[in-house]
Amino acid sequence: MERWALVSGLQGDLDLYEQIQRELKQQRGVANLFVLGDLIGSQPKCNALLERLRQPKRGDLQPDCIYGWWEEQLLAECGYRGERKAEGLRAEQGEAAVGELLAAVDPDHLNWLASLQFGFIELDCALIHGSSADVGDRLTEDTSALVLLDRLTRLDVNRLFTARCRRQFRLELSGGSIQSHVKDHAGEQQSEQAVPKRSVIGIGGGKHYTLYDPATDHIEFRIAGEPSNASGRGFG
Repeated sequence: MERWALVSGLQGDLDLYEQIQRELKQQRGVANLFVLGDLIGSQPKCNALLERLRQPKRGDLQPDCIYGWWEEQLLAECGYRGERKAEGLRAEQGEAAVGELLAAVDPDHLNWLASLQFGFIELDCALIHGSSADVGDRLTEDTSALVLLDRLTRLDVNRLFTARCRRQFRLELSGGSIQSHVKDHAGEQQSEQAVPKRSVIGIGGGKHYTLYDPATDHIEFRIAGEPSNASGRGFG
């Protein structure tokens, strides 16, 4: 089966995107490119990247994009989320950052950004910017197992790929079983249901991206511009 490339946090950096595209062309078997949000940021170079994503060049690996936290802030501020505004951005970075974000993205791109999905379900994998709970949900290596299991079971998947925290990691929730004991007028019944092994994978952000092989469940963490043997850990 063909491999996936998972990217996030480009934040308007066309040069970085072009570098990742060049590297992916040199990787054997990479056939799908998923861009998991934060295409934009509060910087002035966003329009060129958005145009490239919307109209790929010949030879580009076709990008499948979802919206992330930055897109959510922009769309809220521009009236695409009802009464909500970019309060998350205001709280984190102040009013000036909201103005910079509005200036960084041409209004012609707003409808396209608003058309992007929250996430993708591919095979038994969920590809989401934050989590199944919220686009701004930061899952990390330190998130409790109960929270991770909740985010997985909401979508009934065995692997959840997340990008919001911008870290690269893989957490395994070991398989086990759920035992139930029911007593009613018909008597007592006991049952045991197997729980499959599940994973939460942080794909990184910016120049840190991830390659994934669904057939073997192998993950390779990469850093754009560095040799593959120096870019992080591979997991089989």
